[in-house]
Amino acid sequence: MDISLDGWDIGSFAAVDWVPWGSGDKARAKIVATGDGYMVAYVEAEPGYAGDAHEHSHTEFNFVIEGELRNQGRRMAKGDAYVAASGSTHADFATDTGATYLSIFKL
Repeated sequence: MDISLDGWDIGSFAAVDWVPWGSGDKARAKIVATGDGYMVAYVEAEPGYAGDAHEHSHTEFNFVIEGELRNQGRRMAKGDAYVAASGSTHADFATDTGATYLSIFKL
């Protein structure tokens, strides 16, 4: 079998710059890979970060690597994850302690 990289985006964390994440200045991200409009973002959020309310046009996946988040009134800690379906609303997303998480989404 021939090995092909057609259709692949294999990112290098070290090669990607940090970008601001969300509104305000309490989070940053590295977009480590993209494909078919989806993005894989590694996010570091400082204590006090709160995401803006929004509706998901597409499915979103999230995995907590370190710290704690509050999502839709539920506490999430290291190893927890969620999937937000297309059309769902995101009204509560914040961290009081700081958190690092992986987000896979499409804009």
